[in-house]
Amino acid sequence: QVRLEDSGGRSVRTGDSLTLSCGASGRTKSRRTFKTSAMGWFRRAPGKDLEFVAVINYNGDYISYSDSVKGRFTISRDDAQDTLFLQMDNLRPEDTAVYTCALGRSSAASTRASDFSAWGQGTQVTVSS
Repeated sequence: QVRLEDSGGRSVRTGDSLTLSCGASGRTKSRRTFKTSAMGWFRRAPGKDLEFVAVINYNGDYISYSDSVKGRFTISRDDAQDTLFLQMDNLRPEDTAVYTCALGRSSAASTRASDFSAWGQGTQVTVSS
């Protein structure tokens, strides 16, 4: 069973930077692991639907961002540590949400939540003006 533990969320001010981390362990029933899977970040703001934020494929040579974070957020992965990161710069109040990392069902990147099979517990990011 894959376990994802995301962390790093806290309260910050507009314009601040923050880095989220997601540590992975184990493997899925289909024997998929962190190293063989695409990894993504999603977020859910209060009263809103789950929103795609960023995704990186299994070897890091393909990355995609939502338009709302492009140019401000950077996703990266450290396969030696089985850890996913989300560097968030120039944060805005509209970035306030619970951020969750997710493990893909394949090595290819996807922006759809249904293409991810394991999820972290979420970490709260609050941006005040």
